[in-house]
Amino acid sequence: MTAPLRQSEPSVVRVTLDARAYDIAIGRGLLATLGERIKALRPGARVAIVTDEAVAKLHLGAAEAALKSSGIGSTRVVVPPGEGSKSYAAFEQVCEAVIAARVERNDLIVALGGGVIGDLAGFVASCVRRGLDFVQVPTTLLAQVDSSVGGKTGINSRQGKNLIGAFHQPVLVIADTALLDTLAKREFRAGYAEVAKYGLLGDAAFFAWLEKNWQDVFATGPAREHAIAVCCRAKAGIVARDERETGERALLNLGHTFGHALEAGCGFSDRLLHGEAVALGMALAFEFSAHRKLIAASEAARASAHLAAVGLPTHLKDVPGGVPAVDTLMDLIAQDKKVRRGTLTFILVRGIGQAFVENNVDAAEVRAFLTHKLA
Repeated sequence: MTAPLRQSEPSVVRVTLDARAYDIAIGRGLLATLGERIKALRPGARVAIVTDEAVAKLHLGAAEAALKSSGIGSTRVVVPPGEGSKSYAAFEQVCEAVIAARVERNDLIVALGGGVIGDLAGFVASCVRRGLDFVQVPTTLLAQVDSSVGGKTGINSRQGKNLIGAFHQPVLVIADTALLDTLAKREFRAGYAEVAKYGLLGDAAFFAWLEKNWQDVFATGPAREHAIAVCCRAKAGIVARDERETGERALLNLGHTFGHALEAGCGFSDRLLHGEAVALGMALAFEFSAHRKLIAASEAARASAHLAAVGLPTHLKDVPGGVPAVDTLMDLIAQDKKVRRGTLTFILVRGIGQAFVENNVDAAEVRAFLTHKLA
């Protein structure tokens, strides 16, 4: 798991879900193979490419050319970039455009973009004509290691993140790591939070490897492909064992209970990107675990130190413009998807690489912890 992959060697990770199993192809230059891979999967299919304006300028032409070279017709649906497109309005826009393009049940939707596009296009695919197949072509680090894999799709509610959606697995994921070369450094850093998450929740050796090699992951060498493959293998295994998050899959939400509340509290704005919110949420989850004497304070400090070294926020004061008051944060936490019959569930840790699901967490304890952190 810690031996770097050869840069010229694409990697394939299989998500084993019986008849709905699919491959995650990882490597540089794979966007050019989009047409031949789709032709092999769905001969004769037409394609609707869903993307955003920023990604369209960079990669839509290459995607369309790859499809055309394999004789595949396509139509494009372009939405504004950013979390604002995970909305009812954008969902309606994309559904109507796909229907207007006469995309049929044996055709495909291609999600070309980051986590927002993958979630939006996947949700559209789950609904239009009562279910279309779709392909994920993630263009951000966060999407390549996390949101493109596992079939979680959806949009945001005014009351919280990802509260409207469906489980709908893709039929293929193409993670072209060359597409990450065009990412802004801040976006890449935000995605790296999800890379670190896999080490922090279940793989202490991988986290130690990241502590030594994170700068190589940020470069364009084989360490990047290796880290993405390790994360995808970890998530593929968890998804295969718990597709609908009835148990183990909840571990993938390490840092997300705090993080989603902070992200929503900042209005899903550029003040706090999703990956930055996850990093801050993980730091808080480790500190809350230390507060509960589940781990030593030094373990929490080690986790936070690595995230901070990369340039990710680890303190509430790191958020530009500040964060909402504790009452607002607690209201948002109460809307978390893991809430069961009104009681709070958190992903906590007994050490680096030792996350577990803690049910029935006392809201008063969380409130006191956040009040202390805000002070």
